Amino acid sequence: MSKLTHLDDAGAAHMVDVGAKATTSREAVAEGRISMSAEALSAIRDGTAKKGDVLAVARVAGIMAAKKTSDLIPLCHPIALSSATVDFDFEDKGIRVTATARTSGQTGVEMEALTAASVALLTLYDMAKALDKGMIMSGIRLLAKSGGRSGDWRAQP
Repeated sequence: MSKLTHLDDAGAAHMVDVGAKATTSREAVAEGRISMSAEALSAIRDGTAKKGDVLAVARVAGIMAAKKTSDLIPLCHPIALSSATVDFDFEDKGIRVTATARTSGQTGVEMEALTAASVALLTLYDMAKALDKGMIMSGIRLLAKSGGRSGDWRAQP
């Protein structure tokens, strides 16, 4: 098993020093799903939810979350993002969220993409909970990352 990078030799948590790492272009893509009732899905799709444009609010929330990741995840480095996007795909019983984060830097953007997807899902829940309190968020995962010392990686289907 490889050594966990956020633990020092004594086992104490610490922020990894990335100062000597090369600056490279980095990208990460994450996804997640939210399943819901047909009524809630229709209201979101048709733009008739009482709280307004659910997808627009969830998109902005996801992008804002990507920018604030280091404030939320204790040992995450603050990163100057060059891009953060959040996209939605309607499925039979819910919505798939795909978030992409990009930077040129010394550390990856996986946490930013995962945070964007997670907060977008939470916002979808918040915006539609009056229609369906039983919505289920699932499948939050990293789909792909590129750049950096470890190179490219893709999730298995």
